[in-house]
Amino acid sequence: MLTRFNKYQIMWVFVHFDLPTDTKKDRKNYAKFRKYLLEDGFTMIQYSMYARHCSSRENAEVHKKRVKINLPPLGQVIVFEITDAQFGRLEFFSGKKPKENTNQPKQLELF
Repeated sequence: MLTRFNKYQIMWVFVHFDLPTDTKKDRKNYAKFRKYLLEDGFTMIQYSMYARHCSSRENAEVHKKRVKINLPPLGQVIVFEITDAQFGRLEFFSGKKPKENTNQPKQLELF
């Protein structure tokens, strides 16, 4: 049986997170969670923002449940899904990195 997918059935799962990195244990939990996301097929969109393409809503639910199972003990994690049609309407902007001013005048120090 041939199943045809369309842009309203194909889903994208997004994971946004804000995790503490104050202690060595926090940093280890952060690295473990990030590594899990990459191993599960998520791609980094921005720092602490990952996305994964899923062939169906059911497949998206599977990956959302996996994220829930692998949640770190501290911090905030947001998981949501959008259709491929909605993803196609996203606009990505990026600015240029500002150049350092190499011709800065020397400051005069007054007492």
